[in-house]
Amino acid sequence: MSAPVYFISGIDTGIGKTYTTGYLAKLWNEQGQKTITQKLIQTGNTDISEDIEQHREIMGMGWFPEDQSKLTMPEIFTYPASPHFATQIDGREIDFQKIADATQQLAEKYDLVLLEGAGGLMVPLTTDLLTIDYIAEKKFPVILVSSGRLGSINHTLLSLEALKIRGLELYALAYNLNDESQDALISQDTAAYLKAYLAQHFPKALWIDIPVL
Repeated sequence: MSAPVYFISGIDTGIGKTYTTGYLAKLWNEQGQKTITQKLIQTGNTDISEDIEQHREIMGMGWFPEDQSKLTMPEIFTYPASPHFATQIDGREIDFQKIADATQQLAEKYDLVLLEGAGGLMVPLTTDLLTIDYIAEKKFPVILVSSGRLGSINHTLLSLEALKIRGLELYALAYNLNDESQDALISQDTAAYLKAYLAQHFPKALWIDIPVL
């Protein structure tokens, strides 16, 4: 029996997906759920995924055998850009079957797999395929990373609307407390607004605070 695979996306680049992925893996491992992380497509690196490295640092664990074999980082491109452009720079296409096979192997060995995307839901993986299209094809439940930064309500609602239009499951909204607005009133109002919005439109979704470690 395969384990659940949660796709971790964010409302924007730099919102804290990598930090959130590592934190949740650490938390769930400590709670007794054998959890591993995977990077869908890594750009801006050559041989090793820096995001997977950061996950392991946050988790307080060393390198996994699946890291050594690259199951957790099946596709790496050198140019730090959107995958559709990074592939053009490197002159090769994304091997989606290789990624899917790696995810499946992880799901057969672990209790949970956290699959971190690149950027937000609408980031193009190819000129014809968006990240959200891949999520829909695989029917992955989504953990969406947001925060209390100024402007995050708009970005969050647009992302939630995209999930709703495609009939995708929002497993949780992960609220990154490391990315709060400098204005405490804005932070408090943002959290309150988003909680109320979730309760109305995604009542089954969890709210997970991602603390400052």
